[in-house]
Amino acid sequence: MEERSSQVLNPERLKALEMWLQETDVKLTQVNGQRKYGGPPDDWLGAPPGPGCEVFISQIPRDVFEDQLIPLFRAVGPLWEFRLMMNFSGQNRGFAYAKYDSPASAAAAIRSLHGRALESGARLGVRRSTEKRQLCLGELPTSTRREQLLQVLLDFSEGVEGVSLRAGPGEQGMSAVVVYASHHAASMAKKVLIEAFKKRFGLAITLRWQSSSRPKHEEPPRPSKTPPSSPPKPPRCSLLDSPRPPLRLAQRQLPAFSQAVRAPSPMVHAAPESPRGATMVPPVDAAALLQGVCEVYGQGKPLYDLQYRHMGPDGFLCFSYRVYVPGLATPFSGMVQTLPGPTPGAIQEEARRATAQQVLSALYRA
Repeated sequence: MEERSSQVLNPERLKALEMWLQETDVKLTQVNGQRKYGGPPDDWLGAPPGPGCEVFISQIPRDVFEDQLIPLFRAVGPLWEFRLMMNFSGQNRGFAYAKYDSPASAAAAIRSLHGRALESGARLGVRRSTEKRQLCLGELPTSTRREQLLQVLLDFSEGVEGVSLRAGPGEQGMSAVVVYASHHAASMAKKVLIEAFKKRFGLAITLRWQSSSRPKHEEPPRPSKTPPSSPPKPPRCSLLDSPRPPLRLAQRQLPAFSQAVRAPSPMVHAAPESPRGATMVPPVDAAALLQGVCEVYGQGKPLYDLQYRHMGPDGFLCFSYRVYVPGLATPFSGMVQTLPGPTPGAIQEEARRATAQQVLSALYRA
């Protein structure tokens, strides 16, 4: 009898939650067995938080909801996201995740709220989230190229920060380690990648969590705005650049990756040759093109939020970006890489152009 009553929703608690949502205008989204606030909130300014900013909350009574939890955890520091795990009955599953603006805020939440007693007498458990962010993809074709795999992953999932390929002894084909911006992004990707590769390419890959004993992206979330210098390398704009004309952005399936998985390559029309003596048209600036497209369709001028993250082992500078188009509800986010330039301003401009190219690709795929 007690077990059955524990599964019955408390109408008073549901009414309190509904009134709180109306009074505060907080928006909650139900996604894949969890109810999410933020990610980011509407009033958020700045880049997404980096590693070490998330806490795991346990021992939550089943009839305690966001109207009690979000104000409690938001009192400690700015919340970027709060995710309460839910079951089909409408009760919570007893645990949640809160992501703050910085590791310092997350540490403050652990100090202040671990063992905190709620009105029911239950005491919350709060500790740092393990934040698994790396997935291992196995049984990829041996001819898989890193740049093309990265483009495919950006098409299939959100929050991809980097990809590294490897060929292990006794393994079939290649394997890849994919680093995501958050545990949530990696979890969402884990739900869709196997089916996406099978549907798009007819390829049966394996997928598992990758141990992060030696994380590659654990740099501070907001380092200095001036990137460190690096020995000069051949000019390159972005990890996703290819030797194709810049306007061929609507192409979803990259030829070499298609060939690697034995799927038919998409048709690529050769650019017309210029007559002898004719002046070649210079490449179109991706940032100017993006602004022109948005203005033509009445969406407003794109707003860029670029954050320098770290320098990779190959000397490229990694930036995270978030691009806001006023006429669109959801911003674009991701990662780009550039080579060090002569000045910080030149580096920022190159990162902006690479970012615009990725946003254009996403718009043409939509």
